[in-house]
Amino acid sequence: GRRVRRLSSAVLILAILGLVGCGSGASSTASSAGGFTVPPRPAGKNPSISSKMVCAAEAQAEIQSGLGAQPTRVTAPTWVGDVYSCQYVYPDGTITLSVKELDSAAQTARYFKDLAVRLGRRPDRIAIGQGAFVTTNGSMVVRKDWKVLDVDVSQLPAAFGQPPQSPSDVAVSVAATILTCWSGA
Repeated sequence: GRRVRRLSSAVLILAILGLVGCGSGASSTASSAGGFTVPPRPAGKNPSISSKMVCAAEAQAEIQSGLGAQPTRVTAPTWVGDVYSCQYVYPDGTITLSVKELDSAAQTARYFKDLAVRLGRRPDRIAIGQGAFVTTNGSMVVRKDWKVLDVDVSQLPAAFGQPPQSPSDVAVSVAATILTCWSGA
């Protein structure tokens, strides 16, 4: 009960803050471009614009601001098996961000459900994206359109950032930051 309320409050606050932070860039359109809705697209030969956002300079700045911690480096992104991924490396730990692109809503729902079984799912209710859960190791998985974001915080210490937060709170913060900036493309 108390943990769920704390995570839900954190998501709401971070979503509001994220909207303010992402409102200035061209990539900040939540799911529209020029006033028109951008439909979900199947995985392609190259990663989508929204997948690339998780490792882009704007996301790096927003994540740094939200966590109060600067990475020593962000690894070069990879695109393997329709998964776009990079690591935010800090002196005392690493956050791995990855986005799996899928071909349909049904395929996305199956993949999301399979991840919940494979990674373990806490009972917390998280109101972000079109479905989200915190894993048993404190990481976070979020589904939006035909993509699944995985914020892996399994390599962080018990307290991280300024002010210090638990890994699961870090995962919620990073996911909320990414989702408020994600475009529909």
